[in-house]
Amino acid sequence: MPLLNLDRLCEGLEKGDWAGFLKDWDRTLRAGNHPETTRYNYLLAAAQLARYLGEESPDPDADDAAQDPTLVTKAHCESFQAWMIQTRSPATALNKHKGLQQFFKYLLEEEEIDKSPMARVKQPIIPQKLVPIMGDDDTKKLLDSTKGKTFMALRDEALIRLYYNTGARLSEIGNLALTDLDMNTESVRLRSKGAKDRRVRFDPKTSRALARYLRARAKRKGADAVPELWLSERGTKPLAPNGIKIMLKRRGAAAGVTNTHAQRWRHNFAHEWHKKGGNTGDLMLLLGWASEDMPRRYGASAAAERALELQTQMGIGEKV
Repeated sequence: MPLLNLDRLCEGLEKGDWAGFLKDWDRTLRAGNHPETTRYNYLLAAAQLARYLGEESPDPDADDAAQDPTLVTKAHCESFQAWMIQTRSPATALNKHKGLQQFFKYLLEEEEIDKSPMARVKQPIIPQKLVPIMGDDDTKKLLDSTKGKTFMALRDEALIRLYYNTGARLSEIGNLALTDLDMNTESVRLRSKGAKDRRVRFDPKTSRALARYLRARAKRKGADAVPELWLSERGTKPLAPNGIKIMLKRRGAAAGVTNTHAQRWRHNFAHEWHKKGGNTGDLMLLLGWASEDMPRRYGASAAAERALELQTQMGIGEKV
């Protein structure tokens, strides 16, 4: 099932102009080759603003804007952002902020408005949190849960090792095709955000796990006609990224590992890279980042750990 269902996303917005603008905007986004996940996040932000104006906003003047996005004001956007912070989280509010910036930029380009109401709306401040990494101990517990020769055990071991070994995003591993895998060079082609491809290596243990999974996959009737790398438990249906997310949570619960998700291995990759003195530019290439803000954020846990280790070595305050 595709992530973006535009008719469903526009449900309840057909009476005014919002649905028409959103559908026109999606056509422009598709023409610009924006990934489906980006389009979905952008369009969802605008649709949520429209629903907020019609159902939640305390502003009596919001009714007209709930019908026509060209009537949205800065105050409407700020009120929506504050509501998002209160009912969801600052991180979610920031995501909506970015989506709405793009929506009103589109209306500007279409000459539907003279000025974006988001022009002077400040981004919400996001409290910095040290994301817990998924290190060796927790990963070993998860891998121990995959011991066996069943199809699911072989598939899940290959998935876990590939995430752990490459630090790739959930969707990058989850959307792999068979042709993306090169067992001769022990490397895989990943499709990053912004339609950027990159190739990364994996180690011999991951290679062995993948080889065992591929042999099991080849024995499935009809599997050779499925281009996707990962197959579901039964039949020859592809295993989507959301299915992988569910699998990791289930494995984590069984192994006693809390908060099990692929992003933690991504943090672990950056953590270990910085800890061992790796170059930030090379890390950006390997993990598919375009901005240095990301390695700084992902490297925060490694920096904190290095500081603690140095503090212990220095023995400050222990001489008296």
